[in-house]
Amino acid sequence: MTVHEEQAGLILLVEDHRQIAEMVGEFLDRGGYSVDYAADGISGLHLAVSNSYDVIVLDLMLPGLDGLEVCRKLRQEAKKSTPVLMLTARDTLEDKLVGLEAGADDYLVKPFEVRELEARLRALIRRDRRQVSTEVLSVGDMTLDTATLRLTRDGQELVVSPIGLKLLAILMRESPRVVSRRDIEREIWGDTLPDSDTLRSHLYNLRRVIDKPFAHPLLHTIHSAGYRLADLESEVAASAHSA
Repeated sequence: MTVHEEQAGLILLVEDHRQIAEMVGEFLDRGGYSVDYAADGISGLHLAVSNSYDVIVLDLMLPGLDGLEVCRKLRQEAKKSTPVLMLTARDTLEDKLVGLEAGADDYLVKPFEVRELEARLRALIRRDRRQVSTEVLSVGDMTLDTATLRLTRDGQELVVSPIGLKLLAILMRESPRVVSRRDIEREIWGDTLPDSDTLRSHLYNLRRVIDKPFAHPLLHTIHSAGYRLADLESEVAASAHSA
């Protein structure tokens, strides 16, 4: 297929199962999308790095280079932030965590309805095209530059997924206010909400990067209310000093 962009979006489909690829490709083509196709991980990675796509639909199990490795190379080596929707036959939380940790933005478990796939694609495209204001956000010793997407804590540069950066931007802008789970999900995914594991998985991976290596956490779960990003140790110290 020739690389050309239609109004609905330009999609890269990396899937080695011919029938699934044809079904998805035909459905998206009828919906006004342009679809490029690769049947193995190496070809898929080459296309993903060489072109600018709105979303990459990436199968987990691929010949040559599996979907996890394609996603890791795309994020860590090519520094591409293109949204990635991972297709997987595995429905365990651990498998979802591994995919999101590799840099995927969302996942869909096989077998799936092509209408749900298309709804997920629309949500990712809307989120990615949304204008992001240029600002430098800080909470405690962590700073996020929304223009360069550079994230640091205590002088160390940190690498998180595109969804992780979006999550941080939402929580940092509202800090120290608590943000509800529903508000976070709607801000990131719009009306096409993911299953209950998705946000939890992204938060788990985010904590592993921004909190685990450091002396005290910044990301806090507030039971039955939501999440907040705050330097509680500094708040306590300031309160004690003022007292």
